[in-house]
Amino acid sequence: MRYLVWALRLIVFLAVLLFALKNTNPVSVTFVEGVIIPNVPLIVVMLSTFVLGTVFGLLLTIPSALRRRRELSRLRKEVEKLQPVASSQGHAGVSPEALVPLSPL
Repeated sequence: MRYLVWALRLIVFLAVLLFALKNTNPVSVTFVEGVIIPNVPLIVVMLSTFVLGTVFGLLLTIPSALRRRRELSRLRKEVEKLQPVASSQGHAGVSPEALVPLSPL
């Protein structure tokens, strides 16, 4: 499996490299009226747009990741609080599913 992943990475790298070598034509980039950057290679524009999109996408995942981390912390504290109670009742070593069956879907 590891070799397959590395083979796929190599194929993607070669595809991106060939794409970059074929798209070196200079283009003019206009941000707003009057702000023009002339003669920028097309691949630089495309890769910078890709990187910016990736960064913005990752920034959008931060709030949900923080919520999950807070929930995990809360649940761990709850488990730590309930473990002494469960062990004092003689249920040590018993899986939680045996104590509280899973609800049907």
